[in-house]
Amino acid sequence: MLRFTIERIMMMIPTLIAVSVLIFLIIELPEGDILSNRIDEMRASGEDAAIARVEALYEQYDLDEPLFTRYLIWVGAYPGNRGFSGLLQGDLGWSFTYERPVSEIVGEGIVLTVVLNLATVVFIYIVAFPIGVYSATRPYSVGDYGFTFLGYLGLATPNFLLGLILLYYFNRWFGVSIGGLMAPEYLGEPWTLSKFLSVMQHMVVPVIVIGTAGTAAMIRRLRANLLDELQKPYVTTARAKGMGETAALIKYPLRMALNPFIADIGNLLPSLVSGSVIVSLVLNLPTIGPVLLTSLQTQDIYLSGFILLFVAVLTLFGMLVSDLLLGWLDPRIRMDGEAPS
Repeated sequence: MLRFTIERIMMMIPTLIAVSVLIFLIIELPEGDILSNRIDEMRASGEDAAIARVEALYEQYDLDEPLFTRYLIWVGAYPGNRGFSGLLQGDLGWSFTYERPVSEIVGEGIVLTVVLNLATVVFIYIVAFPIGVYSATRPYSVGDYGFTFLGYLGLATPNFLLGLILLYYFNRWFGVSIGGLMAPEYLGEPWTLSKFLSVMQHMVVPVIVIGTAGTAAMIRRLRANLLDELQKPYVTTARAKGMGETAALIKYPLRMALNPFIADIGNLLPSLVSGSVIVSLVLNLPTIGPVLLTSLQTQDIYLSGFILLFVAVLTLFGMLVSDLLLGWLDPRIRMDGEAPS
């Protein structure tokens, strides 16, 4: 298992390098950039006095260098001529839209994004697992039809509409302030127990809203996989030998049906980040989704580049977790042929 883990981690390095190149090329595809566009606007409006400062920023962050050199400077593999050291050196760059360092803009937003998405993943699996098992072991029952109806309803309901409905009722029934991930009095304040509890309270609605579609899809996937396993001959043989229904379910069919269920972790984390942008805007959540949307619209290269790279790292981390869990759950998946420990 150790060799399997090391191999998976080593595979992440070239993958991350390739992804970083693609991200940088995609960001650079539109003609111009935020500073050159701003300079053109200033010249058109006659603001010659402010052009000098923008041109200084243009040179300071090496935007006048060739494309390949700018990429190496961005990742920190090549020293910048004017003080920008790059990602590997801990320098995330400067946001030309917000006029602040990228690290200041995404700092708390990344923490809240990770916490929110991990809570959503936990919610999806906690809800989807028992319902999927129930639906597969009692197919075409009243409960199965009921959960199927709720699943289709969750897939069909727009997230932002569900969010608005839940916000209204949570405010009316429980007095939770509308929008955000914490009460207004905790904004900008240091972390305390009361602020943490406020975040947990406000996280209920976003977790339900963002996790609804994923939960419905997971239920259908687990139900289909487990139904297929339960109809295989080895399950009939186990029952014929006198094995109880619960033991016959847990020993083999459920383990085999869990493979696609666990493999979805790698795809689930980035899809939650990208799919929650509209929800974050509607619910006024301080996550990095709205910041990413703004940075892409304004061609803020360092801000958008770092957020996209962060989502890529999140994807690779999710794939690593799913690979390790699959290797532990099903030894046949291990490439090194180890005996299960």
